[in-house]
Amino acid sequence: MQIRVEDIKIKKRIRRDLGDVNPLMESMKKYGLLCPLIVNKSYELIAGRRRLEAARLLGWQTLSVTVLDRDDDAEKLEMEIDENILRKDFTTDELADGYSSLEKARNPSFFKRLWLAIKRFFSRLFRRKPKNR
Repeated sequence: MQIRVEDIKIKKRIRRDLGDVNPLMESMKKYGLLCPLIVNKSYELIAGRRRLEAARLLGWQTLSVTVLDRDDDAEKLEMEIDENILRKDFTTDELADGYSSLEKARNPSFFKRLWLAIKRFFSRLFRRKPKNR
């Protein structure tokens, strides 16, 4: 569901230091919002404070949110804590493999480029043309 950024209410939060949101802003500018914010039915923010701030700085008017029917303060705090500590960062090896794969995808080898060109050629050559009626 999309709601206006200005309608999202920020109550007392655990996180006080948002850190540098510029890398998050760049990601959101490039790919959009990958994970919706979590709000309750009163549009009080439960999870996604850094994403909200990045969206505001980008000048976005609306955001994708998931609305949960949660008003219990303890439960909202648990969700904020869980969202921030129950994730797992990449290991050093996983991150290195990911960047290596990204480099190969961005800069394929000569033989890979040749193979892709051959595939494109034959797919155009044998593309079915619509029958005229």
